[in-house]
Amino acid sequence: MQTGEFQPAKSVIRVSPFEGHTSYAPYTCTQCAEGWCMTACPVGAITINAVGAKDVVDDRCVGCKLCTIACPYGTMFYDPSTRKAFKCNLCGGAPACAEACPTAAITYEDVATEDWLGDFARERTTRVLAGAS
Repeated sequence: MQTGEFQPAKSVIRVSPFEGHTSYAPYTCTQCAEGWCMTACPVGAITINAVGAKDVVDDRCVGCKLCTIACPYGTMFYDPSTRKAFKCNLCGGAPACAEACPTAAITYEDVATEDWLGDFARERTTRVLAGAS
């Protein structure tokens, strides 16, 4: 999420300290296949954009914060000034963080999206339909 301003509090890359602040690890949205944030959103405000990233549609977001609770990675955020959720949306396929990183520690790889729901849905549908007869 680019704002055009230097706003560390609105960064979608966070740094977690380990071992009493002796080492640090950056983390950001992994665009997980499960999409817990998307599943939790009661108004369908989180969609998958053209590059395969989960994207918050501001016009639909009601600011309920359920997506921030559902994300097991802690990479869904809430902006109290806009009262909307926000997260990494891969900047439309050209992440600014990867381009700006002076040491190439942040990279972006375009990989195929895995169909995590297909097998589960087929198995469940078969089971439910078998029980209905």
